[in-house]
Amino acid sequence: MPRQTPITVLALGGNAILQRKQQGTFDEQYENVRSTATQIATLVDQGLRVVIVHGNGPQIGATVIRHEMGRTKVPPLPLHACGAETQGFLGYIIQQSLQDELSKRQTSKAVATVVTQVLVDRNDPAFKHPSKPIGPFYTKAQRDTLLRERSDLVIEEDSGRGYRRLVPSPDPKAVIEDEAIRVLVDDESVVIACGGGGIPVIRQGNRLQGIEAVIDKDLAAERLATSIHAENLVILTDVEGVYTNYGKQDQHLLSKISRDELERYAKKGSFSAGSMGPKVEAAIRFLRNGGKRSVIANLGDLGRAIKGSAGTQVTN
Repeated sequence: MPRQTPITVLALGGNAILQRKQQGTFDEQYENVRSTATQIATLVDQGLRVVIVHGNGPQIGATVIRHEMGRTKVPPLPLHACGAETQGFLGYIIQQSLQDELSKRQTSKAVATVVTQVLVDRNDPAFKHPSKPIGPFYTKAQRDTLLRERSDLVIEEDSGRGYRRLVPSPDPKAVIEDEAIRVLVDDESVVIACGGGGIPVIRQGNRLQGIEAVIDKDLAAERLATSIHAENLVILTDVEGVYTNYGKQDQHLLSKISRDELERYAKKGSFSAGSMGPKVEAAIRFLRNGGKRSVIANLGDLGRAIKGSAGTQVTN
């Protein structure tokens, strides 16, 4: 049997599915995904074994709103089930777009979406301190109105861009379907998994049970990449890579850096907890757990990032 190529896990940022200032219609999201699929298909064409993880922050927020607005007609679903809904619909458009693009290139690879559960600790302190932004941005006036109607909600400012609802974001411990995903990857299938960070579940004796939370997709991508023995974890976002002093006149892109040095910057609090912080933590964890290379790069630079000539390249 010929030696198989390394596995690369791609963690797609929200800009791969929904651009800023877009309304979030199905057609908008589908067109964005088609553009992303073109880049991924090129990698698959080159022989890479690819697993795709995607975010769902805006989509799960919109799904929750739909359920709440329709509660007088049908019972609303809990947050973890809303996560499963978004995994299905986003997996569908990514899968279909990628299948179409590979078909155009006459590349015979199967593409499969795995609805994925991710184990968390029910005693994780994150459940007492909601921190994960979901849904649309609100003005201060809209926030105040919502809180008068729903005092149980937590709505805080998000990186100076407006106000968003916050939900618990526990640390991912294990990917329940990792063995099935590895079988598909070894069969040369392109797999979409851990969408939105996966459906958060806890163990209740011999049973799994969903819990109200949203897992950070970059940290979940690390858990998946580690558990299926991927060589590369590539985290794609809307900036060129990891900067020190981001947004200031003296900002500096860290293009090539060791895990130890990146960890020193992280311990100094150089990266925002709401944006770059989890991406850096995922990159560090992956290398600490045996991965070969972590990359944080702009989505548009995917090809060059894979080759090592764009983004922040992190190695041991």
